[in-house]
Amino acid sequence: MKERNAWKLNGFPALFLAFVLLFGSILVLASNAPDEPTPGDVIGFIVMLIASMIVFTSLTVVQPNEAKVITFFGRYVGTILEAGFWMTIPFAHRKKISLRVRNFNSQKLKVNDAEGNPIEIGAVVVFRVVDTAKASFDVDNYEEFVEIQSETAIRHIATQYAYDTFGDDRAVSLRSNTDEIAEQLMRELQERLDVAGVRVLETRLSHLAYAPEIANAMLQRQQAMAIVASRQKVVEGAVGMVEMALRKLAENGIELDDERRAAMVNNLMVAIVSDRSATPVINAGTLYT
Repeated sequence: MKERNAWKLNGFPALFLAFVLLFGSILVLASNAPDEPTPGDVIGFIVMLIASMIVFTSLTVVQPNEAKVITFFGRYVGTILEAGFWMTIPFAHRKKISLRVRNFNSQKLKVNDAEGNPIEIGAVVVFRVVDTAKASFDVDNYEEFVEIQSETAIRHIATQYAYDTFGDDRAVSLRSNTDEIAEQLMRELQERLDVAGVRVLETRLSHLAYAPEIANAMLQRQQAMAIVASRQKVVEGAVGMVEMALRKLAENGIELDDERRAAMVNNLMVAIVSDRSATPVINAGTLYT
């Protein structure tokens, strides 16, 4: 099915014609009152009354951002896309289709990511109808179709990526690469919804979390990874500070033998890397000489 424009005319002249025919039929009967109407008057009354009813059945109102799909005895004849008051094919069925932008907020879906971890994921899909013929005749209910296909696409995307890469910046993850995930979800969902005449305008993840049964374990893992990363930075900084201290001593002419150099490096590393404040110990000499 492909959308096409339906035949239509301005509805106000048609409405005026319908009232003229209706009042004309009444005048035909009233012209011979109180005498009995002639057969010609009766025929004229019936013809004009039927003509006015036909015109009345052809009138329709189309609201802004709305379309009317016209079918005539089971045959699709076109769609009225322009807002206004129109006259179209009489006795035709007119189905209203909204062209407004709408949101679909999926439920929190429980799926397994690429590593097999159970996670909860949800997304918001922004869409609108762009082909009323496909939306009306190629699918049973395009709104339910959007909901089911959206949840299917979300599940499929969630199984292709891990929740988190834990330090591997080159790998794509659901948590760290939300823009890339949303773009891929949009492309896949658009392929699924083309058959329904729906255009996907935007997709965004609205919920992403580990399932409750593994949330505590994964939180501890994230904390451990964060502690290791922070310790690594501290050690790198401490090594640089020790190297700078030794270089400054050498520049000032203070020479240390290997044993004292090793002791100094050990003391500086312990003082800098320790997570507690260092307590200095002053060597005041020995008790016995």
